[in-house]
Amino acid sequence: MILEAIQYAATSVVTPKPFRPYIRSSVNLWARAGRCARDWTPHEAHCQDFIRETVLGMRERRTAVVLGSGLLRDVPTAFLSRTFDTVVLVDLVHLASVRLWLSAKRFGNVRLISRDLSGLDAARAGLEVEPLGFLRQVPYLDLVISANILSQIGVGATRRLEAETSGDAAAIVPKLIAAHLDGLAALPCTVALLTDTRYTVSDRAGTVLEEADLLHGIAAPPAARSWSWPVAPFGEDSRAHQIMHEVIAFRR
Repeated sequence: MILEAIQYAATSVVTPKPFRPYIRSSVNLWARAGRCARDWTPHEAHCQDFIRETVLGMRERRTAVVLGSGLLRDVPTAFLSRTFDTVVLVDLVHLASVRLWLSAKRFGNVRLISRDLSGLDAARAGLEVEPLGFLRQVPYLDLVISANILSQIGVGATRRLEAETSGDAAAIVPKLIAAHLDGLAALPCTVALLTDTRYTVSDRAGTVLEEADLLHGIAAPPAARSWSWPVAPFGEDSRAHQIMHEVIAFRR
């Protein structure tokens, strides 16, 4: 708890005020990633390998943008920095520990942007939902990576809508997920999508106790690769059950 408190305080200082409410979730994810490091390693390796393979098939390597860069555990940041002229990391929050690591590695061509990628505010206002429209302003854009953020758009939007009682989550959330996928499909550059699509809660006997579609009925593009990710292995949330997410990787 002490380390989490330090992480929270240090991140608050360097985070723009509109994004500070999201720091707690980022710190909680950071803490869970530390506790579950052994179980998460295969998932992170699959993500990094897929990104590397995608890049190796590209001819132009000027600017790469990572959407949902998060903790950078599933992103081969050093490889991207070496390979591209500019790397842009986009997320609600960039933790102090992530900033410190980037500074220590002296990745001079890596830029950080704090941005809400959900499109929720536009959807609630009845406006066109185009959360990735800003990418049209990025010069020399050759690669966009959506790094395990798509399902989190749904999770985060649902929580906000339920807490604020300001909209119909069942109607709005699928629109946000579809808008993200449509935004990726419209890009004139190489795209790599990494996302979990569904989750199951099961006991030690393998009985499924709960399951849900994390994309809220929106069809994912055809997977080039897929695997399971033990987001909460036995003993994390409960000694009696585990939570597994099904992950796909897609490139275009």
